[in-house]
Amino acid sequence: MTVDTVLHRLHENGRSRANAPAYYIRTKDHWVPTTWKEFLDEVRQAAKALVTLGFERGQGICILGFNRPEWTIFDLAGLLAGGHGTGIYTSNSPEEVQYIVDHSEAPIVLVENEDQWQKINKMRDQLPKLKKVILMKGASVDDPLVLGWEEFLALGADVSDEEIDRRLNSLEPDQLAQLIYTSGTTGSPKGVMLSHNNIMWTANMAIDLLGITASDSELSYLPLSHIAEQMFTIHTSVASGYQVYYAQYSPQEHLNANFKEVKPTIVFGVPRIWEKFRDGVQANMATATGIKAKIAQWALGVGEKESALRRQGKKPTGLLKTQFNLAEKLVFSKVKEGLGLERARFCITAAAPISPDIIEFFNSVNIPLFELYGQSEDCGPTTTNLPHANKIGTVGLELPGTKVTLDEDGEIMVEGPHVFQGYFKDPAATEEALYDGRLHSGDLGQFDEDGFLTIVGRKKEIIITSGGKNIAPKNIETALKNIPLVSQAVVIGEKRRYITALITLDPDAAQKFADENRITGTLHDDPKMIAFIQKGIDEKVNSHFARVEQVRDFRILPRDFTVEDGELTPTLKIKRRIVNKNFEGEIESMYEG
Repeated sequence: MTVDTVLHRLHENGRSRANAPAYYIRTKDHWVPTTWKEFLDEVRQAAKALVTLGFERGQGICILGFNRPEWTIFDLAGLLAGGHGTGIYTSNSPEEVQYIVDHSEAPIVLVENEDQWQKINKMRDQLPKLKKVILMKGASVDDPLVLGWEEFLALGADVSDEEIDRRLNSLEPDQLAQLIYTSGTTGSPKGVMLSHNNIMWTANMAIDLLGITASDSELSYLPLSHIAEQMFTIHTSVASGYQVYYAQYSPQEHLNANFKEVKPTIVFGVPRIWEKFRDGVQANMATATGIKAKIAQWALGVGEKESALRRQGKKPTGLLKTQFNLAEKLVFSKVKEGLGLERARFCITAAAPISPDIIEFFNSVNIPLFELYGQSEDCGPTTTNLPHANKIGTVGLELPGTKVTLDEDGEIMVEGPHVFQGYFKDPAATEEALYDGRLHSGDLGQFDEDGFLTIVGRKKEIIITSGGKNIAPKNIETALKNIPLVSQAVVIGEKRRYITALITLDPDAAQKFADENRITGTLHDDPKMIAFIQKGIDEKVNSHFARVEQVRDFRILPRDFTVEDGELTPTLKIKRRIVNKNFEGEIESMYEG
């Protein structure tokens, strides 16, 4: 049987596309390419170094650092040497890092810099199986446990090519390739086991579904510990031969500049990224006056009509086609250039719910943004919207070659070659998630008459009021986030008489509101701000929900939720338990009397 893994595709690229660029890094003033042949040589050399360190088939490596070529090289080297890779979020605490390294039983860990090394160093006495820590380029630590990047690579000098080829040829489709540790919104994270076959099937499906070719490109800027970024930066890139640009270290400072320089064709972003992009565009449009403002509004109206047709797989004709072409020239092209999205063929939002208004806005300025739904347990995608089949407010149709159904209680169940093997060293959790041949996602959904899936909420997050009413908080929270100025919203009501909400403010938008309304004190308890949010709740939330689902009270918090304070996972999902604990006083104040 012919084995097809990401390592086999990498070797094919190294031969057939030897001189074509595989990835780019940003130096002081330009992007520097590395060819597929050079990339392959780097991975093989790192695999040889792992062999020298005693790395054996079936073992794992861990990686703690921001997206860098070394991240990908080390990950693929671990797979090539017969093992599996595990990413760790840079925002994880020393205790969380220790848990993943220890639980995954990784003898070798790659870290980005001295700060990340200190997380390992602090917990080294609780890591009995750890043998070596490798540093990425540019970092230096004086410790016998640690090797610099070049020092590490040099260890492979005496390992033969035949040994690496032997390990490559011994890879099996069902062999464990990646451990993806869940964010742990409830309890300790679980290690999602993905096989070589899981990964390659998903990459091949994405290539066919999206028409991805070697001429495509992607900016790698979201954490590589996340399965979605891994699929785009590593697996689909290698499988198709397209180029990856590694974003500069501080995405929040350089992200827009990187996008404008790279002009990627495939773009993945979490909802918060698209929210910020949308807010920036709208803020710029708001400064337009006179004829420019009128042209912008006219163009948005034309774009809305055109995108409505496009979602049905149709194209504009006649007058609308002429108007759309003019709107593209006068307005849309400039919006796309400002975001670095003028070459974007397919933009994806996933990992958390997004307001339909945001997708509608991007579609109306001719930016092809589509919502996708999935989880680590099926390599990232379960359903997706597509250019010819796009229903905003849903998460799309099931993927080709898969089957998505609903259990009696509405839980989404998935069957397909991308469904994971189980949770690492956790048979009880595996049995709970995988039975009857299906992945039980824990999410609740509904299908419409055309087969488009809508996410209702999480089974474990369903709120049961003291009156016995079952309420899914997701849709209410999405509606709350549609209120201008609102950054995050968490609905409260478990075993309570009525529904309330904790709300945080977008700092930039809130400051602008304060300046316009001459507010000099704290914003979260200012009467004008409270009145503004209440008006938004009345108009955008309570008027659209049943009485039992209406928000009866709210508190504006003095700060946004953060990963550092434990309220958000690294993928920006809300940890409700921590939010409830950190803001217990504010919650109780809404139910007094």
